Amino acid sequence: MKKLQHILLQAPEYLLIIAVAFYWVSTANLFNPFAITLIIGLILQIKFENKVIGITIPVLLILVSAFLILALFSELNEFPTFNEEARKLLIIGLSYFIVTMIISGLMIIKYAILKDKNTH
Repeated sequence: MKKLQHILLQAPEYLLIIAVAFYWVSTANLFNPFAITLIIGLILQIKFENKVIGITIPVLLILVSAFLILALFSELNEFPTFNEEARKLLIIGLSYFIVTMIISGLMIIKYAILKDKNTH
């Protein structure tokens, strides 16, 4: 039971690694310093569970996702009509960024709230 609880508490980090890996693959750029840094940071976070880094990484991902949602809507404005391609861009883009923001929020809760409860 303890092992399952530990795995569930680590789930946000693993899911964010998957999200960053998806971003890295979708850029088709083998040397992506932002993705490499985030993946290394998340892997180190799983190992060391640093509270400051555990809040900093998801806040950074939330800010980047919010910016990219704005860029997504800007890109949608360039379509002359709201066709199938625009719909696909909207559904996939919004889904990806909103899920990333939710998982990042869970990681913030984990390190800001749950870590405080464990120390008292």
